[in-house]
Amino acid sequence: MAKQHYKISKLELLRRIVFITIGAALVSVALEIFLVPNNIIDGGIVGISIILSHITGVTLGIFLFLLNVPFLIIGYKQIGKTFALSTLYGVTVMSIGTTLLHPVKALTYSPFLAPVIGGVILGIGVGLVIRFGGSLDGTEIVAILFTKKTAFSVGEIVMFFNLFILGSAGFVFTWDSAMYSLIAYYIAFKMIDVTLEGFDQSKSVWIISEEAKEIGDAIMNRLGRGVTYLQGEGAFSGGMKRVIFCVITRLEEAKMKSIVQELDPSAFLAVGNIHDVKGGRFKKRDIH
Repeated sequence: MAKQHYKISKLELLRRIVFITIGAALVSVALEIFLVPNNIIDGGIVGISIILSHITGVTLGIFLFLLNVPFLIIGYKQIGKTFALSTLYGVTVMSIGTTLLHPVKALTYSPFLAPVIGGVILGIGVGLVIRFGGSLDGTEIVAILFTKKTAFSVGEIVMFFNLFILGSAGFVFTWDSAMYSLIAYYIAFKMIDVTLEGFDQSKSVWIISEEAKEIGDAIMNRLGRGVTYLQGEGAFSGGMKRVIFCVITRLEEAKMKSIVQELDPSAFLAVGNIHDVKGGRFKKRDIH
């Protein structure tokens, strides 16, 4: 009989809340103390929010919250309850943080320091939030929904979307701002990878466990990912082992590890980076 849905411990929940709070707060600092005062934008929903805030004069935090929440609601079945709630919490902290920091004067107006320092802080903040099971931008949720209707991958849709947003900065602000925004975005992107210890868009996962069937069912039901069972033979023991193989996104790695830890703490788990995924049934199905 399958086990009941795993509930994280109070200590783990507190740890997740603390680090998502720190990450969202860092993003708020990067935006209001370095990037926004220098007319430098980020990609995704954050970039759209900065542009709308500049045009309308409405506080940035309001747009950050209002534009992200609908995508969380629409994509609820695609990302799961835990991730949705973690993301909602992170977005709320970020929105409040930017609102509180808005009256604070920028630390620098240097066209070199602002995108570099702002990009570093932004990347670390976003990386922390992703590492502990959340997100601060609805772009990837939109991309996951679009992959069901198009032949483009999540990464391709996100890249196109962000290039469009960053290019828009040239019309709303100046073309210098657009180029500085591109620098800040690149630095932030690299810092996310550093914070996540080399996480890539997609991950290959290999699991060897005596509870392979139960773990495989949990991955399909709780992550919405298909799995493949392979037969392996231990070179040392000579025993036959069932091996689970699947491909996930970087945002799902934390939940994948928690599933394996819950069902078989002694399981062998290997996670590797994948630079390209085509064919097969990589598209995510609804989870309940």
